[in-house]
Amino acid sequence: MSNPNNVSLNINHELEFIDGQALNIPTLSILTEDGDIHPSATAPDISKHTAIKLYETMRFIRLLDERMQGAQRQGRVSFYMQCLGEEAAVTASAAALDQDDMIMAQYREQAALHYRGFTLDQFMNQMFSNELDLGKGRQMPIHYGSKALNYMTISSPLGTQIPQATGYAYGQKIKHIDVKTGELASTIDNVTICYFGEGAASEGDFHAGLNMAAVHRAPVIFFARNNGYAISTPADEQFKGDGIASRGVGYGIKTIRVDGTDALAVYAATKKAREIASTQGEPVLIESIAYRLGAHSTSDDPSGYRSKDEEANHQTCPIDKFRKWLVKQDWLNEEDDLKAKESIREEILAALKRAEVVAKPALEELVSDVYDTPIPLLQRQYEQLKEHIKQHPDAYPVTAGRIK
Repeated sequence: MSNPNNVSLNINHELEFIDGQALNIPTLSILTEDGDIHPSATAPDISKHTAIKLYETMRFIRLLDERMQGAQRQGRVSFYMQCLGEEAAVTASAAALDQDDMIMAQYREQAALHYRGFTLDQFMNQMFSNELDLGKGRQMPIHYGSKALNYMTISSPLGTQIPQATGYAYGQKIKHIDVKTGELASTIDNVTICYFGEGAASEGDFHAGLNMAAVHRAPVIFFARNNGYAISTPADEQFKGDGIASRGVGYGIKTIRVDGTDALAVYAATKKAREIASTQGEPVLIESIAYRLGAHSTSDDPSGYRSKDEEANHQTCPIDKFRKWLVKQDWLNEEDDLKAKESIREEILAALKRAEVVAKPALEELVSDVYDTPIPLLQRQYEQLKEHIKQHPDAYPVTAGRIK
């Protein structure tokens, strides 16, 4: 029988509603708190090189976050957001990708960028908006981007990257489609991963992006970081369904939920998700469960909306868990690890001091490549700005002193 409604016509002659919690979604967990493999779990195939790089990235980001949080409190940078508690979710997923896969991030995925090769100085230059910043000082701190590393520049508006990721991924797929059959003619070279928090999943862009990806079978990995809070709004005030994973199933997308503090579980799930996206040409949704150990940002005080008892009950450290596993593999020496941490702290402080004395971008950089040639309105605004700064030079000490 034809089915224009596109539904499963399981005819039932008794009045029955399906409960909203009827779908039981498991959470993949491989590592124990002590760094052992669960007896019934299977560790993914991960090389020593990848595992060490993964750990070193998490370690670096934790130390960078600590220092830059302090720098913001000192007034040296205006804003910062830590990845505290979610380092494994971000880093292990990035480690499972190909270097040329596109990353579309939200704003807490600096670990994925560092794993790709973004340097300490590049981080600092962006946060200080100096003339060495790849974004020419046009973005607020932590809004990174790198064309060379296939990391789309972060946007502040929440969730906008989700439908963008679907469109980009569909573009990656098109060149692999047989024009005669409309089916995949070969494995897709590269896919897209799109990171977002569970709060962003309440935006309309989430639903538009997932539905479009499902219908058009775009090879995109949607990576939902469910850390329990959308700034100060707890998850149980955001939605009543079973997390974000249940929505993937609702949209007809292959879905998995993972322990986001478990680097091996995240790595295994993302590796498989990429295989599905590249070989079958369809989307996958991964929901990571990892408590946000710190504040939403330096502008937030979590003591106003969650208790110390709650925080004490959610203190799983993803870095420590993975470190214990590495030590048990004889892949990591704890004494060398401690020395490396001290060295990294010194490097971060030195880089911070270098970046904060670099000149700001020249004023003309504001309009230099917005258009091929600045339109008259933009040019008039630029001239007005120059005059304004000349009249009030003491109010603009951060300018580069290159007004022409």
